[in-house]
Amino acid sequence: MRKLFILLVALYAAPLHAEPLRIGVSVADLGNPFFATLAEAIGDSARALHPGDVALEVRSSAYDLERQVHQLDAFTQAGMDIIVLAAANSEAIGPAVRRAQQAGIVVAAVDIDAQGADVTVTTDNVQAGEVACAYMAERLGHAGRVAIINGAPVSSVTDRVSGCRAVLNRHPGIELLSDDHNGGGTYSGGLEAMTYLISVYPELDAVFAINDPSAIGAASAARLAGQSGLFIVGVDGSPEGIAALQESPALLVATAAQSPRRMAETAIRESLGQLAASGRQERQAIRLATQLITRENAGHFDPWGDGAAAAK
Repeated sequence: MRKLFILLVALYAAPLHAEPLRIGVSVADLGNPFFATLAEAIGDSARALHPGDVALEVRSSAYDLERQVHQLDAFTQAGMDIIVLAAANSEAIGPAVRRAQQAGIVVAAVDIDAQGADVTVTTDNVQAGEVACAYMAERLGHAGRVAIINGAPVSSVTDRVSGCRAVLNRHPGIELLSDDHNGGGTYSGGLEAMTYLISVYPELDAVFAINDPSAIGAASAARLAGQSGLFIVGVDGSPEGIAALQESPALLVATAAQSPRRMAETAIRESLGQLAASGRQERQAIRLATQLITRENAGHFDPWGDGAAAAK
């Protein structure tokens, strides 16, 4: 009888999650520091919030919808518990999301909206574009010639451009010369886009780039062309972007900082809550505010750190 009692105690004391928590991650571009940090933070957050082991598989879609559909279907067939994705196409990824959900998998969209996702956690990208371009307008004295270096046609990018344009529309003295040149969200794309813009619009005063890699590439192109009189604003608050702000002289003068670590932690926490609940829960959409980082407050900001100091 004593042996039976000990066996029963041991069984009830055993962890409820004997199997590891399995998470499949599909992000846009692991060569982009934001997505590399986001993927790393998803693993860190899962291990911090889940009491048992965590098995993580990370893939890059390269903004290719077909590739990402294959990745999600492979995660579904492998029996993942959670899928976290930055969608290559917000609408067209919907059927793959539904197939995963029908298999009992919780789907979390991060950075970019994904149709039907159980949890969506993104930066408030409209606000990011607004704060960056409000700073640009103020620095220009509300008059000048500007351009936007655009990016992939995904919600995070289109929202940033929308926010920027909304601000520029309030300043009749600012002329928007171009907003359709796609820098691809990369250093090389920003370099190429800026080289083109300078050649076509030599009178350019300022540029809004949709992320830090393309902004840094644009700054390099401006320097190579001897265009040190213009300036650039961006979005990310990346370590590379903060370093560029502190150069002397700096052409990248402001970045609307987002937090991939906070985004990952929020997505995993909410996804675990959905996983623990019985039955499909109400969908959740969470927008994270950005803060503007300039040379003046960059020293108080810990870019993408765990508990970054608030910039003042």
